[in-house]
Amino acid sequence: MLRTLIIDDEPHIRETLQGLLISFCPLVKVIGQASSVKDGEKEIRQKRPDLVLLDIKMGDGTGFDLLNRFENMDFKIIFVTAWEKYAIQAFGFSAIDYLLKPVNPEKLVEAVERAALTIQSNFNTQLKALRQNLQEAGHAAKKIILRTNENIYLLDVQEIIHCYADGNYTVFETSRGEKIMVSKILKEYDDLLADSGFLRVHRSHLINLKHIRRLSKMDGGAVVMSNGTEVPVSASGKERLLELIEEIER
Repeated sequence: MLRTLIIDDEPHIRETLQGLLISFCPLVKVIGQASSVKDGEKEIRQKRPDLVLLDIKMGDGTGFDLLNRFENMDFKIIFVTAWEKYAIQAFGFSAIDYLLKPVNPEKLVEAVERAALTIQSNFNTQLKALRQNLQEAGHAAKKIILRTNENIYLLDVQEIIHCYADGNYTVFETSRGEKIMVSKILKEYDDLLADSGFLRVHRSHLINLKHIRRLSKMDGGAVVMSNGTEVPVSASGKERLLELIEEIER
């Protein structure tokens, strides 16, 4: 059972979240609410929750201000936000769960179930990445979190050379010579990395344009990446790639 605290400065949001948790999340027991950073800190210290649903922008500060008051966080976090596209993208890069207002019940259930399985020791690394990426909001995010069963990786986005699908998994090739397999489909990373100089050149392959070394026009087309990997290119992927090359040449 996840003893859960809701911190948000909007009363109707708190009540909606509590109602949804009671209706759809049997893993959860709501133990309280708070409407500010000050009250949120007090509630956390007194009630020691397992999970906190935390608003980002409140009247007396932000959710990050609240977290800065805790040297060691022994509770899990799901952020609740109405932030714009680039800030939301930062959450995706950092692999930290968030819910958009108005909260979708299905997304809430999924986030709570993930929180129940999260290894708490990873969170500080993810939060560090999130803070850096939020500072870069509106630009290409600099850090990305990749989680495997054994490790959590904090990478510069531009260290990624190539991603490819392996069933329901995605494999990342990095400039350090690593191959990192994560349990998410390629499309999720296609959406996430589209604004950071990555291109889907094949249904199973996503490449970092900065790591292209050569484009071969033979045998249907392929690109050779900076690590020597030869990546197949579909007809539509080749067309998009040639268009980008033409734009660079102008």
